[in-house]
Amino acid sequence: MTSIYVDADACPVKQEILRVAERHDLPVTFVANSGLRPSRDPMVRNVIVSNGFDAADNWIAEHATTGDIVITADVPLAVRCVAAGALVTGPSGRVFDQTNIGMASAMRDLGAHLRETGESKGYNAAFTQRDRSQFLETLDRLCRKAKSMAQP
Repeated sequence: MTSIYVDADACPVKQEILRVAERHDLPVTFVANSGLRPSRDPMVRNVIVSNGFDAADNWIAEHATTGDIVITADVPLAVRCVAAGALVTGPSGRVFDQTNIGMASAMRDLGAHLRETGESKGYNAAFTQRDRSQFLETLDRLCRKAKSMAQP
């Protein structure tokens, strides 16, 4: 069965994920180092991992498989999940797949280099209502795709 895995520590679209998952009857697993709000919904699972470096990312990468959906803004995690066959999107609705994950990884590395050398301040754009709307559309589309992949 398709599952949705969420890199939940700084995820701004948790409520949107729950709405779409409920509509598609898909289980959701929020993975974080701390601070998850408990849910009474049997389709929602919270996993608290250690504070170790990349502990949440490692947990998700170990569990996400072909046809699962992963929501993360972390490009190295997206790389690992795409390689495992998962459908991956960021909280702004940006899809990571075989066609663009290499470029996304290279741009992340370039941005890190520019910040380290002082060439860039590295400010992130504010999360907008347009991002939220784009995310909802993307997640709905990925849920439909994942369910069609799961059908024999």
